[in-house]
Amino acid sequence: MKYKIEKEQIKVFCKDEFNPEHILECGQVFCFKKDGDIYKVFPGCNYAEISEKEDYYLIKTKNIDYFIDFFDLNGDYNKIKSDLSKFDILKKPIEFGYGIRILNQDLFETMISFIISANNNIKRIKLILNNIRKNLGEKVEEDIYSFPSYESLLKCDEQFFKEMGAGYRASYLYKVLRQITPEKLENFKSLELNELRTQLISLTGIGPKVADCLLLFGYHKGKVFPVDTWIAQMYNSYYQPLSNRETIRNNLVEEFGELSGFAQQYLFYFQRSSY
Repeated sequence: MKYKIEKEQIKVFCKDEFNPEHILECGQVFCFKKDGDIYKVFPGCNYAEISEKEDYYLIKTKNIDYFIDFFDLNGDYNKIKSDLSKFDILKKPIEFGYGIRILNQDLFETMISFIISANNNIKRIKLILNNIRKNLGEKVEEDIYSFPSYESLLKCDEQFFKEMGAGYRASYLYKVLRQITPEKLENFKSLELNELRTQLISLTGIGPKVADCLLLFGYHKGKVFPVDTWIAQMYNSYYQPLSNRETIRNNLVEEFGELSGFAQQYLFYFQRSSY
């Protein structure tokens, strides 16, 4: 994809492969907010502002290399879309979400975020995470704070997470922080996919869907297909009706193979936006 680096900014010229609304609003990330026409993105302790110009998108940031990787700017998404377009079910979703890119997110932040996401809506997920950031993180910009360290979160009791708005997930967060560390999550990268999934599901607060989100958005595994209400609804509309989400997942992974994660994002974004 064509982009140009200038002082503290990246110009992304391929609007058919990069659209910040598609990327940020497709359910894969929660560390952003829209301020007028500008998207403010703040993963970890990093910060960028994205605005649209006539023939490019402008990413303003002091962390150039970080955001080139974060937005996967060197990935060939036209090839991915071309390969997936042979599936009739994906033609309209790809046309609708043409600018989606799967982000390269931090494993630990992704784990905490998706535990909070379970049976939750995006507005509330972002509120809870922002509450945690404001209480434990460092100020990055006006009213924007970094994601806290593992050590900071480990010091918190269950009541703290309840006060942040996590509800019943507060106990999950308290327990999982005592079961896993960022280093152990990194070490899991050496595991085969099914063993890795089993290890994740063994952790408190991580069921099959959250595990698949972590596999896709944290470990960048292509052969996974997170199934939530929207995907189950899509499946039952286009394929045979099924209630078992594990069966739905397995069927979709079998169909889309190594591109399953990309297919999931196009289908999820299209299905959710259609209602």
